[in-house]
Amino acid sequence: MRLPRGWTRPVTTYAAALVLLAPLVACSGDPAGPSADPAPGSTVPTGTPSAPTDQPTDEPSGQPTDDPTGDPTGDPTGEPEPEVTLPPVRDPQSLPALMREDVRGGGLRTTTQLAETDRWTGYAASYRVNGATVTGELLVPKGKGPFPALVLNHGYIDPAIYTLGRGMSREQEWFAAAGFVVLHTDYRGHAGSDPVSPMGRETRLVYTRDAIGAVKALKRMDYVDPDRTAFVGRSMGGGVTLNAIVAEPDLVDAAVVFASVSSRFVDNLRQFTEPNRPDGARAFYDEHGTPEESPRFYRDLSSRTFFDRVEVPVMLHHGTADDTCPPAWSRQTDRLLRAAGARSTLVEWPGEGHAFGPRFADSMRRTVAFLRRHLEV
Repeated sequence: MRLPRGWTRPVTTYAAALVLLAPLVACSGDPAGPSADPAPGSTVPTGTPSAPTDQPTDEPSGQPTDDPTGDPTGDPTGEPEPEVTLPPVRDPQSLPALMREDVRGGGLRTTTQLAETDRWTGYAASYRVNGATVTGELLVPKGKGPFPALVLNHGYIDPAIYTLGRGMSREQEWFAAAGFVVLHTDYRGHAGSDPVSPMGRETRLVYTRDAIGAVKALKRMDYVDPDRTAFVGRSMGGGVTLNAIVAEPDLVDAAVVFASVSSRFVDNLRQFTEPNRPDGARAFYDEHGTPEESPRFYRDLSSRTFFDRVEVPVMLHHGTADDTCPPAWSRQTDRLLRAAGARSTLVEWPGEGHAFGPRFADSMRRTVAFLRRHLEV
């Protein structure tokens, strides 16, 4: 099966030399069915919430293509962007710079059918982001569309061993069975995607572009309801999701993150890079200064700096026994989201670790109910 195709234009690239930051841990999942979404506002420590078509261009691949194009293209809806006051850009590698980019996504197409059930069909897929090719896995429900759609942002898996669609396979199948189109993006530098520059990888900005572009590619498909889309991210992908909803606040209608990294960029450097890859940390600091020397640079890579831009409801899941991403990170993210006026719901799962085990099904039922409510499915 081949899906409708569209167009994108090529992009100019920066080159930046940086060393690889230490890995964050990725997660996967397992399928079942939905239940009721909790009302935000209460603090309960038992798994309940606390507080409120394009066609690819023919330019050659093989070189990193993770930077913006200055060529404007309208939103698929054709509606003009409202005038907003953006934070100043102090460095081209920053969230304020990404806020000004025209991230363009399209050209979503399938290559191989991978799986099929009585509820959905799964395909290997690819799409285009500002001229670069990104691969992923696409699951399409059976029946009459258009369907609500989700972009899944996976956690860290060493790109050397990563394979297509890996990291959130349980979630993919669960959401597709619940009636959502699912596009699990591989990110550039993973599987069959185009390469990524060291800077784009280490700041996670290129992954954020790929997530944004995935939503825009989905919205062009006739089997997708463009007014009912959301992000779901896990671990590092939780950070990618938070970046995306501050960079383009009106892109999706809801966001869910599981066992997320910190919304403060420096926390992740100190938790993962400094103890595990001290040479990598020193190289990053040599390039940009230490957090003490260049505090604004690091704040401008932290989604929490811009939580006042978040417009969509957010659900945060975290296990209290997570020894990879401390639960305190999600508590602080939730507190700061609410302090900035965002609608945030934190659900803590007693005894669950980073990957979620016994309570995975419960967390997915709660997530599906949350998405159905806020996407008005």
